[in-house]
Formats: sequence, structure tokens, C-alpha cells
Amino acid sequence: MYAQRLLDNLDPKAHEIHVVLSSYAHAVLSEELPGGLRLPAGATAYQLRSMNAPFASGSNPPDAMVIIPCTMGTLGRIAHGYSEDVLLRAADVVLKEKKKLVLVPRETPLNLVHVKNFELLLLAGATILPANPSFYMRPKTIEELADTVVARVLDHLGVSHKLVARWGEERE
Repeated sequence: MYAQRLLDNLDPKAHEIHVVLSSYAHAVLSEELPGGLRLPAGATAYQLRSMNAPFASGSNPPDAMVIIPCTMGTLGRIAHGYSEDVLLRAADVVLKEKKKLVLVPRETPLNLVHVKNFELLLLAGATILPANPSFYMRPKTIEELADTVVARVLDHLGVSHKLVARWGEERE
């Protein structure tokens, strides 16, 4: 749901959108989005093993990368520089080129290994944005609840949106 709502709120006319699904993403999608992930027109999908994707090279780094949701396994592999596929390689490129990397873990509780991996990634320049939805806007649907997290992701990317009202503002 988080990935879908993010894709639904990125304008492919204003941003190049590249999508890579981890091997486990397919299982999660079948449970959470039975209709599958809908890519916006103009978005490009890459296979996990497509190491020739343009953003997998420091000579062509993306401006930003979001892994939403991000498993602790993926987060740990990124934290330790393990880049066996295009998803992990792209995250490595984003970090080494000092671009924006936003990781959205949703697993809980955390153990010390997770916290240490968070620390490594924060020191490397990543943003850890846990999928902690907020309730003060009184979301009425699952989409509205997911949007409270997606709005924060868009904020960190510098992408304007009207998903949720700012604190103290009324919703349109």
C-alpha cells in the first residue's frame, strides 16, 4: 500500500520514476495488493538482476531513492555495502554520491542489530523514516492512513503534495 500510494502521488511528467521490486516484494504485493502494483504511465520497471540500469552507476546517480517498505534484511545489506542486485547497488550509489536515500522500515520490534544498522545508515547520510502512521487527521480509509506516511516521504524528497493537512491546518 505504501509503495502504491507513493507511486500514485508522483507525477511522471515532473519526475523520472524507476521501479525495482525485491524478490520478496512479489509475495508482499500478492497479499497486500491483490490487483498488483500499478505503475504510472511513463514509469520504467527493472528486473532485480538488471545491473545495467542507468541508476546503478555512479556516473548516472538518481537524485533520490526510496525503498518503501524496506525490510530489515534489505536495510542491513545496504548498511554493510552488500550490493548483489540492482536495488542494493542503486542504494549504494545513492549513498556514495551523497544523494537522498529514504528507507521506510515497518518491522517491529527492533533489536540491537537493527538499531546498529540504522546508526550506520544515518551516519552514511540515509534517512530512516519508519512507517509509523499518524491518527490526528482521523484517517477514514487505509489509503488515508498510508498517506500519513507517504506524505512524510514526499516531504523528504522535496515533492509538494496535498495528501494530509499540516499540523494546525484544515484539510482541503
